[in-house]
Amino acid sequence: MMTSDDGRSARLVTIVGIGVSAVLACANVFVGWWAHSSSVVATGLEFAGDVLASGIVLAGLRAAAKPADANHPYGHGRFETIAAFLVGAVLLAGGVVIAAQSLRAIGASHDPPGASALAVLGATIVVRGVMAIVKVRAGRRMRSAALLADGWNDSVDILSALAALTAVALARANPDRFLAADHYGGFLVGVVVVITGARVLRDASFELADTMPDPALIDRVRAVASTVPGVLGTEKLFARKTGFQYHVDLHIGVDPAMTVRASHDIASDVRATLTKELPWIADVLVHVEPFVPQDLLNR
Repeated sequence: MMTSDDGRSARLVTIVGIGVSAVLACANVFVGWWAHSSSVVATGLEFAGDVLASGIVLAGLRAAAKPADANHPYGHGRFETIAAFLVGAVLLAGGVVIAAQSLRAIGASHDPPGASALAVLGATIVVRGVMAIVKVRAGRRMRSAALLADGWNDSVDILSALAALTAVALARANPDRFLAADHYGGFLVGVVVVITGARVLRDASFELADTMPDPALIDRVRAVASTVPGVLGTEKLFARKTGFQYHVDLHIGVDPAMTVRASHDIASDVRATLTKELPWIADVLVHVEPFVPQDLLNR
């Protein structure tokens, strides 16, 4: 479960992103139509998809911030992962449409793109760069798959805008030879969006499939648990991500002659220590076993 401060920060970043994407979408579509540039129109359509994607992220963040209840004892964090999955699907579908529309326009006769197309693309690159940095940093800090997906989407927007800028510049420099470059630029924008969507879908799918975290995180859990007095060793350790945090199942070894109450107290100390020292852990289910030295060889 995410903290209330993280939830407010994530929602604020997402809301600002929606507003920025909406402005950029309108500007690029209008200027692209006015300047006869398929690349700029494609970029604007991509940003319109970003508005939808960010809306999905916002809904996911709101749902993920709800506390655990009887029907969701592990919290509502998976809604945030589902939001990331839907963002990937939107990007994938939008990229296919953009690429197809750009290919259909190849060979059409029209005036070369106007200078305003270059100006709006340049401004787009700067604005998108700032938003990408903000979202990716916030997503990493809060371990938010949805916010990271939105941030990487903004990063890809920079690449697609650069491709469009290059295509427009070529078409303006030599319309007789490179007029079709504008349409190919729109196609490239679509391809980049498709690749990004596929990557986001892959990462979200891994989380939904309860993929284990990085080995370094697992080693950190073992190390912290081993510092608790009475813990003689750690054995099985499983972890699954539910939104912003992990739920951990841990087997610890204690003195076989110890009473049930004493071993229970050690397990409680392990749980409290892990959730305090490792804030990315939401909760820990500790299973106590009698410690035998050779158990460590079978971990």
